[in-house]
Amino acid sequence: MALPNKKFAAAGRKKAPESKTQKAVSLKKDEDDSAERTDGWKITKLTDPLEMKEKEQKEEITRILTTKNPHAPDNIVHYSFKEGAFKPVTVDHMAVHFVMEGNLVDKNWESEAQRRTFLPEENGSTDEEDDEEKAKTPATPDDGDEAEEGVEEERPDSVDSKSVKGPKLKITLIERATQVQHYPLRDKSCQKEPPLFCNFSATANQWEIHDAYTEELQKLEKSKQRAVSGAKDGDSTAKKGNDISRVARVAKIVERMLHQNMFDDIAQDFKYFEDASDEFRGQEGTLLPLWKFHYSKVKRLSVTALCWNKKYQDLFGVGMGPVDDFSTQQNGMMVFYTLKNSTFPEYIYPTRSSVLCLDIHAQQSHLVVVGLYDGCVAVYNLRKKGLEPVYESTAETGKHTDPVWQVRWQDDDMAHNPNFCSLSADGRVVSWTLVKNELVHRDIILLSANGAFAKGPEEAQQLSQVCGTSFDFHKQAQYLYLVGTEEGKIHKCSKMYSSQFLETYNAHSMPVEAVKWNYFHPEIFISCSSDWTVKIWDHSIISPMFTFDLGTAVSDVAWAPYSSTVFAAVTIDGKVHVFDLNVNKYEPICQQQVVAKRTKLTRVDFNPIEPILIVGDDRSYVTSLKLSPNLRKATKGEKGQELPKGPEAEVAKLEKLLSSLRDHSSKATEW
Repeated sequence: MALPNKKFAAAGRKKAPESKTQKAVSLKKDEDDSAERTDGWKITKLTDPLEMKEKEQKEEITRILTTKNPHAPDNIVHYSFKEGAFKPVTVDHMAVHFVMEGNLVDKNWESEAQRRTFLPEENGSTDEEDDEEKAKTPATPDDGDEAEEGVEEERPDSVDSKSVKGPKLKITLIERATQVQHYPLRDKSCQKEPPLFCNFSATANQWEIHDAYTEELQKLEKSKQRAVSGAKDGDSTAKKGNDISRVARVAKIVERMLHQNMFDDIAQDFKYFEDASDEFRGQEGTLLPLWKFHYSKVKRLSVTALCWNKKYQDLFGVGMGPVDDFSTQQNGMMVFYTLKNSTFPEYIYPTRSSVLCLDIHAQQSHLVVVGLYDGCVAVYNLRKKGLEPVYESTAETGKHTDPVWQVRWQDDDMAHNPNFCSLSADGRVVSWTLVKNELVHRDIILLSANGAFAKGPEEAQQLSQVCGTSFDFHKQAQYLYLVGTEEGKIHKCSKMYSSQFLETYNAHSMPVEAVKWNYFHPEIFISCSSDWTVKIWDHSIISPMFTFDLGTAVSDVAWAPYSSTVFAAVTIDGKVHVFDLNVNKYEPICQQQVVAKRTKLTRVDFNPIEPILIVGDDRSYVTSLKLSPNLRKATKGEKGQELPKGPEAEVAKLEKLLSSLRDHSSKATEW
């Protein structure tokens, strides 16, 4: 733009607006000086102006206004950690010359109330003070034009005619901000081996390309046909499965009703029958056969394990394996029967190896652990569909190298993870913990001919290992357990002392088939062996308290859950022997043949609630037997009075028998 030369041009100054009276006085004073005046502006002349030619006065000087501040620096740089280089910094060239804060009011607002609601009060005055001033100075209109000019006529919708009272809206805005430190980026790199390279070369012509495309199209068509046929088959099977699942529960209930009607006489005997002939037998009793359980698809398998469910007392599990020759590695099976239906199992789980033992969790009754002949331990969940175990040991997770002869559930650990222990023929006693989706193992003890060794020492592996056949944990002290061996010895061990045995008992001359603690007395346990004997021990004495010769190999023994002096044993000649030490300390009070003579009894177990026991044989049959009143009658005192019931009474009853034997043995030793 063009500006006059400032050396010779007159300078102008803006003056603040004045009132009319002041302006009139200033104009009168300026007329005497013969200077040109304008309303609100004053032009002054230079006191010593330079004379300029007319051409110089009309000369125009060009000035270019730019947005760049000449005083701002333009060489500032900052280092960028992200790009690793110096970057120039942009400088703000904006200059503020004039700032004024004001309030804008929408002209379309209808009333003064809306304006006053959002505008602050001016000069600290209030609506009430304005009303008082208006009341003190009333309007006096006169006739004529002067009255109209002096006083404006008020309209009913004017702002002055309305006065709004009430609280004003006060809005306060608070801004908060935080600044986070930006950390510099860092590069992380790794080096790996380069991939292998190979050279490939081939020649291709149009026919080879055509054949390749044709072959690919044929494969795609076949895959589409398979997908269509598979979808049809899946729909049909899904429909069948849905139809069966709808009536599965109803069909099971109807099946149980039919079974109860078909075997109504057995159900009546199980619930109500009491053998009245016991009154004429003296102290002897009998076993009443009830149901027989058998799965028709099981062939040439023997019952290797029996276990009752602690929560559902009518349900029990059965483990099966080959009859005599375990080396053939036949497939095993685990089935679950209920007393409500003896014709067909409730659950069926085939296994790739023979099942040698099983145990059902006391609290979580849907968890079942089994020990297999190939050295694996597996955990099944009865709630989940499918035939595969949810947990299974492998060679990487500490699998046994020899058959697993015994498994037992333990109390949950501190993290509430279920855990169990297993005993194998390789001499290892291992603790397993169910952690998420895997089995975590820990070796407790390693049996050896020269003593026990914990996991780790290389010398222990060089010593001759002892084959464990059975074990049982103490009912009250979970750290204490007994281990029966193939040599006929019984070792008392503790989890706290894994480097040595607490005690060794020379119990039998042949392998120990079973060893079990008494349910009531904390110091008594029982053992049986193929040497035809059953022995009762006090763990503080290395010699047996009772010894019973049954005349043939004993397969299994079990304590009764209702009495501390009653136990049952089964032999390979098909007989069940029931003893009650409180009645007869020398002979069984019941000796009964329950299967054919050529059939061997393998396992026995008492029901935890009902007065029945079940026995398994080598032909995959399980027979349930009811105890007669003489086998489960309450103990009476000297005058015929019944003694108090309970665990303490059972302990006292057995302790009374043992104290007499201890006194007799001490006297014999002194003599």
